[in-house]
Amino acid sequence: MSPDRQKRILFQNPIWGLGSFQALAMFRRGLFYTFLSIYLRNFLGLTVTATSLYATIPMILSVIGQNLIWGPLSDRFQRRRTLIITGEVIAGIMLILVWYLHTIPTSQIIAGYIIIIGLTATELFWSMSNIGWSALISDLYPSKKRTRIMGWLNSIGGIGRIIGATLGGFFYDLNGQQYEGWGFEQGLLFFVASGIMFLSIIPMSFTPEGGKSSSTPEQIPQEEPVLNLDPLLIRKIYLIFVISLIFINFGRNSITTIQSQYLTLDSGFDVTSRILGRIANMRSIAMIILGLVTGWICKKIGEDIAVIFGALIGIISLLLFASPVGINSIYGASVGLGVSDLVVSAASYTYASKLIPYEKRARLFAVYNATFFLSWGLSGTLFLAPIVDLLLVRGYSEIFAYRVSFLIAAGITLIGFGIFLGLVIFTKKKQYRKEIINLF
Repeated sequence: MSPDRQKRILFQNPIWGLGSFQALAMFRRGLFYTFLSIYLRNFLGLTVTATSLYATIPMILSVIGQNLIWGPLSDRFQRRRTLIITGEVIAGIMLILVWYLHTIPTSQIIAGYIIIIGLTATELFWSMSNIGWSALISDLYPSKKRTRIMGWLNSIGGIGRIIGATLGGFFYDLNGQQYEGWGFEQGLLFFVASGIMFLSIIPMSFTPEGGKSSSTPEQIPQEEPVLNLDPLLIRKIYLIFVISLIFINFGRNSITTIQSQYLTLDSGFDVTSRILGRIANMRSIAMIILGLVTGWICKKIGEDIAVIFGALIGIISLLLFASPVGINSIYGASVGLGVSDLVVSAASYTYASKLIPYEKRARLFAVYNATFFLSWGLSGTLFLAPIVDLLLVRGYSEIFAYRVSFLIAAGITLIGFGIFLGLVIFTKKKQYRKEIINLF
């Protein structure tokens, strides 16, 4: 694809292109998922561990779908846009079905598990969009532009998420005119989220199909590698890189399902749904502002160093969540998590794309995506949520139990930080060993 065509897709027509699709996708997530956890916990009465399942089981199926079904199919037929549009349509229909089914049983506990099971089935088809999106960016843009593109898209997505979280806080209880959880029980949040999925296929229909036909001829044979090393060593580097991302993402994102519960505790900050939306918006605002300059920053310091700084900021932010300083520290922590989200996702994407050969792009990006998608629920279900429940059973206060979980999340992130830092030191030595020898 020519540079003029790329620019027209992304910059000259932002209403229809990749940017508007990203904005609509993040609008949907901010609207729906910011408040789903407190609906399951406070309205339907599920335990902390049970509420974490809505982000765990669906993400496991998403990873399976990306790795075993959609990734191989996308690489075989070189179809990206078709995969995205199909996934959005099917998932939009299924989300309405999930709402209807969860209204049938009289037991609120059963209704909660129906939502979890329904979202699990829905996520299998959402995963078509996820893997198609990841591969499409690499198809359309050369490696030197990807960090800037990802930063810009995340910035646009942040705007959508702010609008979504704000409306979600309004719809959750209709601005205080209805009971808490009204928006989910009556279906309004389900209907709006589903409608956004259908709407998002409009801008996606204006983007290229992707695949081999959309890549530049010089891009197809070989990408510019991160390191001038043999392929076997690059595969090992990619494996260690993925392991480090598992810890970095699992730590940072493990609080996804419990963060809203923690902030709405009567014994803690006791924030309303609207204040909760504002806190979430601080994270999005940070992503919007930094997204405009992420490409420039990564160009100056390198994607590997950017990932290190992003992980470090994530650790500091988690420690702020665990501190008893006050609500202002929570706003600061939310900003820090937004910075960490953007830097880690944009820089690690470019780092991964340079290691992945063209012919395995969708399959290996499915592995890369797994470190993000599983992190939004699995670590919470396996570690944080059970620890909170255990401490509550042992008689500890709610606020103490949740703060311990944030400290554990920071520790998990620190492990990934250490692994990736070691990898960067190793690769730098490998990269410059020949030059050092020549000096002597």
